[in-house]
Amino acid sequence: MITLEIITGQAAGSTFELDVPVLGIGRAPSNQVVLADYHLSAEHGQIFREDDRYIYRDLRSTNGSRILRGDQELILDGSERWELPLADGDRISLGNPAEPVVLRCRVRVEEGDARYAEKQEVIARRALADLPAVQGKIERDPTRAAALYNVSKKLGRRGLDLNAVFDGLGEAIFELVPRATHLAIDLADEPDGRMNTVYARARGTPQPGERFTMSRAVVRRVQRDKAAVLVSNAAEDLKTESVMKAQIVSILGVPLWEGDTIRGVLQCDNREGKGFFGEADLEMLSVLAGQATLAIENARLVQRLRLAEEKLRGEVKYLKGREEKRRFADIIGESAAMGEIFRQLEKVIDTRATVCIEGETGTGKEVIASAIHYQGRRRDKLFVAQNCAAVPENLLESELFGHKKGAFTGADHDKKGLFEIAEGGTLFLDEIGEMSIGLQAKLLRVLQENEIRPVGATASKSIDVRIICATNRSLEKEVERGAFRQDLFYRLRVFPLRLPALRERREDIPLLVDHFLRKYTVEMNKPVAGVTPEAMDQLTAYAWPGNIRELENEVQRLVIQGDAGGFITPDMLAPAVRKVEGLLGRVAPKKGTLKDMMEEIERWLLTEALREHNGNKTKTAETLGITREGLHKKLAKYGM
Repeated sequence: MITLEIITGQAAGSTFELDVPVLGIGRAPSNQVVLADYHLSAEHGQIFREDDRYIYRDLRSTNGSRILRGDQELILDGSERWELPLADGDRISLGNPAEPVVLRCRVRVEEGDARYAEKQEVIARRALADLPAVQGKIERDPTRAAALYNVSKKLGRRGLDLNAVFDGLGEAIFELVPRATHLAIDLADEPDGRMNTVYARARGTPQPGERFTMSRAVVRRVQRDKAAVLVSNAAEDLKTESVMKAQIVSILGVPLWEGDTIRGVLQCDNREGKGFFGEADLEMLSVLAGQATLAIENARLVQRLRLAEEKLRGEVKYLKGREEKRRFADIIGESAAMGEIFRQLEKVIDTRATVCIEGETGTGKEVIASAIHYQGRRRDKLFVAQNCAAVPENLLESELFGHKKGAFTGADHDKKGLFEIAEGGTLFLDEIGEMSIGLQAKLLRVLQENEIRPVGATASKSIDVRIICATNRSLEKEVERGAFRQDLFYRLRVFPLRLPALRERREDIPLLVDHFLRKYTVEMNKPVAGVTPEAMDQLTAYAWPGNIRELENEVQRLVIQGDAGGFITPDMLAPAVRKVEGLLGRVAPKKGTLKDMMEEIERWLLTEALREHNGNKTKTAETLGITREGLHKKLAKYGM
């Protein structure tokens, strides 16, 4: 039972005494606690029951929530947490901190509460000390012993790849426990021992990116009781938010023992109502867990050894030189957009054609340019790069073409320019759109005549250099406004190549995360175990305005922040990345045709964009990347 007393706000003096699994708080009439204060969100937060405690969760509200506990103020804005268990006497401060709505909590868990009490008659347990007897019991049953032997052989054939072990274990569980429809593997991070779900799947062929809710309450109960547990009627015995939301019928939770320490939890459940689990299911899974622990720990050990081996390989490659390790095969990407880039590269690599690489900042333009050089016929000569925006105009001319002694103040010796240095090779001119008009004319002459004239020289020099340029601007627009020469534009864009932004190739994000994770675990000598599915979902959903460079920086920060041997979890992600968390949960489109669900999501996005810009349609249209007229058509379509 929880009692909420409204201390400040329009409803000050009101009291709510509630005994429901989940209660909503906010302005919307659908909430159990309706608060009309304007600065609260329609669905501001919720309180739900898990085991013997109540938890407050902020629902990504506009002005946030805070828990006031004594002299402490615990902020729930996603920077560190979205939810927090409540203690008796806590005050929940909602909305604008200058004039918050404050609710005082009275929490009490009655020992005889029939709704939530642990019912010994419906929960079976098997502790570590019980396992020898359980194993002996199974060995005396030929049918069960044969079934366990068969799945053990299949699990053994999975080798030492961690993902293969997870897949094999999933298949074994579904074979041994016929009523199971969903399963998850939770492993403890080092050194804090916190459990994180590292593998989850439903019965049948695994679907890429499939996601569903599992019961956290069962994992905590396994840890607390230090025993395998069976909840035969979860809907009646638990009534936690996760169980009610997923409509779970029956649950098994089995510890992965290493000595007396729980290294993880296997949990599976039934969501189809075909019958409850029995103690025989619990016993089979408990025995399988012993073999599973060994297989998982061996695979994790091999993973750490592979990381160490990768570190040694990386050091050897580094000693061979930074440029030599750049190869076409090192470009990460399996999406359709990158497939088209690879096809275009194959066509242009062995030609003399000038390539103009276009794309947003951080999309990897220099990586593509170096791949063209090192995979082409000029690979034995130098690849020289120059950022045209990084050097003042008067110095850039000298950098590119060189100068003669005495050509200007400070020119006390002859200097070769980058064109001469790159003779026979490739010169990469990054940010070509930043080059001044005067210098553009001299570059045009180089492209036309294949010769350069150093600053202060009276004679020209012939050169053989392939030019690759890059820009994050639209050169066509620069030509229209007179900031870029039209004749040079046509000379440079012999073979234009547009690199997709990272948000246009989201399916490549897990590959890139894995690549950078290996890179920085080797560099920092910190073997991070991997990224949890929930964290990878958020990394994939984020728009990455800084593209691959931003993603690389984020992974580097995560490796620094993470613990050796631990997993990257959602709470470790940057606040900007975590903003995408729970988007579909907030939209919650009703099931129907694809068209109906997509229209519901579009309507929600339009509403949110208008709210963020206080109804300003011009700014809303700019944010959504559509015209104002297009926005008006969409608003008219939905009657908004």
